[in-house]
Amino acid sequence: MKFGGTSVGSAQRMKEVTKLICDKEQKIVVLSAMSGTTNTLIEIADYLYKKNSISANEVINTLEAKYDAVINELYTSESYKEQAKSCIKKNFDLLRSLAKNNFFTVFEEKTILAQGELISTAMVNLYLNEIGQKSVLLPALDYMRIDKNNEPDAAYIREHLVKEIAKQPQDTEIYITQGYICRNAYNEIDNLQRGGSDYTASLVGAAIRASEIQIWTDIDGMHNNDPRFVENTKPVAKLHFEEAAELAYFGAKILHPTCILPAKLENIPVRLLNTMEPSAPGTLISTDITKHKIEAVAAKDNITAIKIKSGRMLLAYGFLRKVFDCFEIHKTSIDMVTTSEVGVSVTIDNTKNLDEIINELKKLGTVTIENDMVIICVVGDMNSENVGFQAKIVNALKDIPVRMISYGGSNYNVSFLIQAGDKKRALNKLSEHLFN
Repeated sequence: MKFGGTSVGSAQRMKEVTKLICDKEQKIVVLSAMSGTTNTLIEIADYLYKKNSISANEVINTLEAKYDAVINELYTSESYKEQAKSCIKKNFDLLRSLAKNNFFTVFEEKTILAQGELISTAMVNLYLNEIGQKSVLLPALDYMRIDKNNEPDAAYIREHLVKEIAKQPQDTEIYITQGYICRNAYNEIDNLQRGGSDYTASLVGAAIRASEIQIWTDIDGMHNNDPRFVENTKPVAKLHFEEAAELAYFGAKILHPTCILPAKLENIPVRLLNTMEPSAPGTLISTDITKHKIEAVAAKDNITAIKIKSGRMLLAYGFLRKVFDCFEIHKTSIDMVTTSEVGVSVTIDNTKNLDEIINELKKLGTVTIENDMVIICVVGDMNSENVGFQAKIVNALKDIPVRMISYGGSNYNVSFLIQAGDKKRALNKLSEHLFN
């Protein structure tokens, strides 16, 4: 079970979470930092990069006062209040010691960013102990590790997690651990970056071969469209792993695409649930697919389209390789690709190295750039034998200028590239034609 920052964002929310996890069933609970904490820690690190230790200490003092207030509200007995304050004092003492350093690097920054999860898990574990639950802490820094390529070291994680669990009393019901944080190949404190705590939950679930992985957020599952732009969206009851991965990659904020893979490899169902409405069924992600059905729509913003036109492309083998090499050299991933006899169009969402990429591409042909674009992704059972769904999707967008269409890369997705100004209208038109 994974609970995000909003779910543990106050003393009351922490109490609500403990009601959800105390059901006598053995489980590992992954917790994020309290909402707002990581941003505050980033602010502290920013001051220290600027060698402004006075302002950093002011922010540290304000954050500690916030936690003191939460502690006074969370615990009933004075002894547990003192235990909690003594426990988190170590974290804040560490922050203050780092603020005294004249030399501040990425290593110190990652140590600072790890404190939020360490504090929230310590507080919740102590609260569970106070109310009589058999709960222990499993420090993520003892088993969660990434390799030299910043990818999770699955074998190491499984071996060391099992060892840590074996050290605990056999009657333990709840194991509390931190999301997001880990150690790298050099044993330094680091983090999982992409997907954060969701990724931790999926990796932990895969390592212990859990019966189910539950991601608890403040939304009741993955919706069939973006509720920020479309009214009356509904949670999707069931999704295939591939469908969920496509939606997550193309804009569904509830889940990061990397979180699907560890669960998929071990064939462990992932359930998306709502802490604010725990009785809601949410979304179940598994190997099951609902046949002949379009499930959901998502949109990915801040897309840049690049068109390379060249007369030399006609009948020339190796042209596409040269194009893709430009992006590989500059470590920029491509979202969509379409080709013709005289050109190729691609989209990217990372423009950090765009100038260098364009300079290389101009050696191959005429380059045209379009900024402020959006990819609209329609997901469902898109098997080519299912006649008619393409027409239904295209018909929904008949009044909207479409720059690119991508279909056939998988059996679960059709993608359209449109201008950002048409995004809301496109999402509503698709809902109207596909779901209403």
